Amino acid sequence: LEVVEFQHDPEFLSRVVPLMELYGRYFDSEVRGAERFPSSGPALMVGNHSGPNCDPDTPALMAAWYGKNGVDTPLVVLSYDAIFAVPGAGGFFRRLCQVPANQRNGAAALDRGAAVLVYPGGLEDIARPWTERNRIVLAGRKGFIKLALRKGVPVYPIVSHGGHESSIVLTRGRRIAKALGLERLRTSSMPLAFTVPWGLVIGPVPAFPIPTKVTLQVCEPMNWSHLGPDDADDPEVLERCYQEIESVMQATLDELAKEHPYPILSRLRSLIR
Repeated sequence: LEVVEFQHDPEFLSRVVPLMELYGRYFDSEVRGAERFPSSGPALMVGNHSGPNCDPDTPALMAAWYGKNGVDTPLVVLSYDAIFAVPGAGGFFRRLCQVPANQRNGAAALDRGAAVLVYPGGLEDIARPWTERNRIVLAGRKGFIKLALRKGVPVYPIVSHGGHESSIVLTRGRRIAKALGLERLRTSSMPLAFTVPWGLVIGPVPAFPIPTKVTLQVCEPMNWSHLGPDDADDPEVLERCYQEIESVMQATLDELAKEHPYPILSRLRSLIR
């Protein structure tokens, strides 16, 4: 693996992280349990993902990581590979330590001692309808568990709440994606969402985010230290691990939703105080 799989540019990060923090203030973003972040890798962070038109989650999480560990300690983000095909976007995201989401890139980053952030639910998660905003969607994907067991790294669940109200997703748009032939691009969803100021839009059209209270919780790492690389090939072990982490994340999301049942109202109230 002689090719640099990700670009760690501390100087660039030092300029961008303050902008992430500023963006997070718009949502009154709160990252709880950031002290649980390891001071270095390798480690695997597993999150749920929200807000296809503005993504409040990742900037807040990255700002918290670099706020604790400094810009010299990279957090590699496994991102949707299509964004790297957008002219001018690929280089920008790579300088933020983001790479196309696949096992090879994740393994390469862990082998180099980096912490890695993955959103297993992918498009199924970020494009989930507003009615499922308080549901963890990992889409049955267990590749991240295989990766963690094969590399013997700790797994930290990270749960986000509130971000899915920054734009109102009406439907995943599976029929739209199929009609456009997007399956060839590993795209099964083309969400239909209500956004500001465009109204109804199809796909991840950049929009002005609706003010909403965003809370992220960094959970204790999963207790999988008794498992080893060979267990990555055992379907029963993978299913148990999947059910365990999904349960932990859903319980955490339920608690956050109880605390802020109306995140838009919570944010508006804080603005007028």
